[in-house]
Amino acid sequence: YVELGPGLIGEIFDGVQRPLEVLRGKWGDFIRRGKTGTALPRDRIWQFTPSLRPGVTVSPGEILGEVPESRLIIHRIMVPPWVQGTLEHIVPKGDYTLDDVIAVIRSPSDKIHELKLFHRWPVRKIRPYQERLVPFEPLITGQRVIDTFFPLARGGTAGIPGGFGTGKTVTQHQLSKWADADIIVYIGCGERGNEMTGVLVDLPKLLDPRTQHPLIERTILIANTSDMPVAAREASIYTGVTIAEYYRDMGYDVALMADSTSRWAEALREISGRLEEMPAEEGFPAYLASRLAAFYERAGQVVSLADKKGSVTLIGAVSPPGGDFSEPVTMHTKRFVQCFWALDKELASARYFPAINYLQSYSAYVSMVEPWWAEKVGSTWKSLREKTINILQEDSRLQNIVKLLGEEALPDDQKRIIEGARLIKNDFLQQSAFDPVDTYAGPEKQFLLLDVILYFIERLADVVKARVPLFRATELPVVIEIHRLKFTRQGDDPGPFISIKERIDNEINALLHRQDMG
Repeated sequence: YVELGPGLIGEIFDGVQRPLEVLRGKWGDFIRRGKTGTALPRDRIWQFTPSLRPGVTVSPGEILGEVPESRLIIHRIMVPPWVQGTLEHIVPKGDYTLDDVIAVIRSPSDKIHELKLFHRWPVRKIRPYQERLVPFEPLITGQRVIDTFFPLARGGTAGIPGGFGTGKTVTQHQLSKWADADIIVYIGCGERGNEMTGVLVDLPKLLDPRTQHPLIERTILIANTSDMPVAAREASIYTGVTIAEYYRDMGYDVALMADSTSRWAEALREISGRLEEMPAEEGFPAYLASRLAAFYERAGQVVSLADKKGSVTLIGAVSPPGGDFSEPVTMHTKRFVQCFWALDKELASARYFPAINYLQSYSAYVSMVEPWWAEKVGSTWKSLREKTINILQEDSRLQNIVKLLGEEALPDDQKRIIEGARLIKNDFLQQSAFDPVDTYAGPEKQFLLLDVILYFIERLADVVKARVPLFRATELPVVIEIHRLKFTRQGDDPGPFISIKERIDNEINALLHRQDMG
């Protein structure tokens, strides 16, 4: 069971919801055997504002009142899912602790329920809702390769598999910092302690681009590092997703990052071994697939019992030994997620981040989110995306010839494809997590940047047609401006991108004119 109520935001718990900050204050840096504490602070005062009056009939999930939990989050106090009846008493607006009774409900069977600001819920049980909706809106992450090529919908599921050093954790950190969600639940499941330390150090310093408040004010951390008990590690994923569902029921969009589900599966394997169960492939228990499916099916955009629309988006990192995508955890994850961002060791070794392989990755949400992009950003988004993917696929085919014969052996029209793909890879797909401007690119900037790059590639076709050597076009001054575009701050003004297209026209027309004159 976990405690669900005010006091979760900004806190760091272990896998069984022990508050690590409280334990550190009492017993030091190391948790001693059997030591625990209450998950939510009992002595903290919360300002409760009721939204109902005595005498009304209340149903499960109905909102009794509100508590400001942080500057970003208003915590809605809900009737627990197992309670319904007549509201006999509710306290007036004022300051209360978690142990104070704030409402009394009489059920149809005459049973009295005394409600507090929090309640408990079993972590392996899905919280009920009215209706599950079809995802249609993308979860904007600010990472160009994800949002444009392999988009994730609100309420969707994604897997990030990759070998050691391919950038799984940095990608998860980027998503936890910039994802367009109201609340982030970050589960450090069996990974190194310094990765959780990095999150703890960074989030209080970084500001939410929408509200300009520290990101820690919308984040819940669950830390179960590799030196912590395996039983708590196995429970940590369920603890995190239950907390995510609780905020979803209030009407919030929640994104949950699990880093990494492979370590969780290893904990499952160890517990299964202790129970002397029959092992299946690679020693994992036979029920590994059903446990993974049960976790990922808790994602979704729903209408809650309180008629609020909320969502839980699940993003799980997978750490296959040696980067082998055919091992059981990766294979089962691929079955259950709709978005697959495959990290590539070769790209990571070439210092190319995010190291998402654009040939192995896929998203089943493209057709679902396409109307949103067409309406909110640009009507040509789908055609731009398809043209870009075609260029990258053609480039991949040509690279085999280049490795054998060299680039000079190719005709100019094929050199144009390779040059265009190089621009796309370096100036669009590649993104610096440490540059203050390039770390996040909004939907409009992504669309305009890709539009400029593709426009330049199309104009290169005119250069090839006029039999002008291609290197003259790729050495034009405007190419340097295209390289700099991703480091340009873009507000609502598309002016810099339009002026670049004009410069492309002017410089290429001048080049063609000189060829004609010559």
